[in-house]
Amino acid sequence: MAELSKGPYIGVLSSLFPSSVQPGLGLSIRERMFRVARRLPLFVVAPTPWMPWQDAIKEYLDKPHFRPGAPEYEEQQGIPVWYPRFLSVPGVLRCCDGWTMAMAAYRRFAAMRHAGHLDVIDAHFAYPDGYAAVLLGRRLGVPVTISLRGDEARQAQNSRLASRLREALTGATKVFAVSEGLRQLAVGLGTPGERAETIGDGVDVERFRPRDRGKARAALGLTPEAPVLISAGWPVDEKGCHRVIEVLPSLVRRWPGLAYLVAGAGALAGHDGTALRAHAVRLGLGDAVRFLDDVPLNELSAPLSAADVFVLATHAGSGGNVFLQAMACGLPVVTTEAGVSRETVCRPELGELIPFGEPLALEAALDRALSQPWDRAAIRRYAETNSWDGRIDRLCRVFAELTGRTARE
Repeated sequence: MAELSKGPYIGVLSSLFPSSVQPGLGLSIRERMFRVARRLPLFVVAPTPWMPWQDAIKEYLDKPHFRPGAPEYEEQQGIPVWYPRFLSVPGVLRCCDGWTMAMAAYRRFAAMRHAGHLDVIDAHFAYPDGYAAVLLGRRLGVPVTISLRGDEARQAQNSRLASRLREALTGATKVFAVSEGLRQLAVGLGTPGERAETIGDGVDVERFRPRDRGKARAALGLTPEAPVLISAGWPVDEKGCHRVIEVLPSLVRRWPGLAYLVAGAGALAGHDGTALRAHAVRLGLGDAVRFLDDVPLNELSAPLSAADVFVLATHAGSGGNVFLQAMACGLPVVTTEAGVSRETVCRPELGELIPFGEPLALEAALDRALSQPWDRAAIRRYAETNSWDGRIDRLCRVFAELTGRTARE
């Protein structure tokens, strides 16, 4: 592990983290924390869910992509990443995940603490990761930070998980939230206001920038005049690609040649986009829906630049990072009015927010977005005000304050 400074050593705990097996998992977490790693020494522990007879169950249920696992260890961009297995039984026993994750991660965190390479545990998502981090922090005598990323609002409504969520948030030394709404949720669950801070994810405006539109379209076999929508992310129900597909038949009649690109339809092992493809076929959409499968983050600007409008019909309003990536490429955004989306798509000139679960509203918003002459340069300028630098400055400052150490002693 590179010795960048004498500043605090950060141990990241996240079960949602990329690996060679699942390269599309938790990219925004890695982007955020590997930027911190440019200033502070850092390692990652990414527990992987496991249960007895898992392979036999996968075969019996004919779900070969379910819980594909991860290697024991990888080095990514010079950062060590460990993937210990933790016992996790879906359903009612999920309330035990925090305990089993802590037990699985303890050996690695204890070894790093003993070696003098652990000063702060930084967890992503409050449960089970944050809950496990609080248990580890108490045992090892180090402060704990938890980043809230969107699942917490749903978990707070779950009677089996709400108490675990509250314990994690009130037990953390500091709570970061990627949106103000999530910060307010944390305070409502008992987190003292002075211990909760909003620090959203940023966007790399050098990586995400408009590319030559004609070349981007030609590479995808799209005509210059075709109306093009795009979504990016895992092909899971939460992202809402199926909701966009449902309103496409009417839009295709109004917009001949319309294409809908789903970038990342194979990004998450266990969710390979098969159901989405079948859904499109059932609706007779033919070539209107195009699945781009795994699109590396470094290459996502190309399909974004080929599109006219970015859409994400998510149920939780998650996706602030990908909204900014689309905006950095000059795209207006149509998405659900919830969570971080309200704070990202905050002006009419950036896109439109719609109520969740109202297909007619989604259809009308997409129709308007395709018709409107957007100021794409202004959208790009807004994205530029949300670059990573200021956010990473704040994170590193908090880590230093929690330990009484600085990044460059």
